[in-house]
Amino acid sequence: MASNPIIHLEKVGKSFDGGASWAVRDVTLSIEPGELVALVGHSGSGKTTLLKAINRLVEVDGEVRVAGQSVRDVEPALLRRNIGYVFQGIGLFPHMTVAENMAVTPRLLGWSRGDIAARTDELFDLVNLPRGFGPRLPEALSGGQRQRVGVARALAAKPAIVLMDEPFGALDPVTRDALGRAYRALHDDLRLTTVMVTHDVQEALLMADRVLVAAEGGIVADATPAALLAGHDDPRVTELLATPRRQAERIAAMARDAAG
Repeated sequence: MASNPIIHLEKVGKSFDGGASWAVRDVTLSIEPGELVALVGHSGSGKTTLLKAINRLVEVDGEVRVAGQSVRDVEPALLRRNIGYVFQGIGLFPHMTVAENMAVTPRLLGWSRGDIAARTDELFDLVNLPRGFGPRLPEALSGGQRQRVGVARALAAKPAIVLMDEPFGALDPVTRDALGRAYRALHDDLRLTTVMVTHDVQEALLMADRVLVAAEGGIVADATPAALLAGHDDPRVTELLATPRRQAERIAAMARDAAG
């Protein structure tokens, strides 16, 4: 266990069918303040269940602690208002303006109108969107712009922790890369702790401080990107890394050939 983890899971398990099978089983891990941790794995490996256990979107066996406190001791809505969440597929409210989407959590927390307006202006600047977008509806924005609003909404109440569920999966590769780099910079500047689920191993290797590989409901690797790329004993980890490694090698070979 880390010396002072901001998130700690102890023997966490979850079965959706009364114990006949397990989405997650006997997972123990700690995440320290300031880390960006990526959870990767094939569909059904348990990574999204683990992410949702942190803010009680999924109730699990075992113990989940955030900032030293059991999440069972915190009313779920209050817990979630203090942990930013970036949804898969963006998840903006289509009937609300961009500014209203950003302000959802501060409004629920009872912030004053003036504080909300000031924070909304800050958020536009943080995620590099023009403040003039405030009155627009989400449908008027590009996919990348909508996801920037999703990130702003997650950051609105100044949380220490942000959870991200396939945050850039629906975007084209160029936009995805740009937003990934922009979020990493925000993570560092704001000294956030981020847990990100992604099926894109290359994205995890490029963005994260640590990569957790989920398989069959457990964590089969927990290492830095460099350590994972250096090799791993578990064949499931080797298989997961094979594609980005092969693509990188092919691109490097093509670049050498082009340089002639």
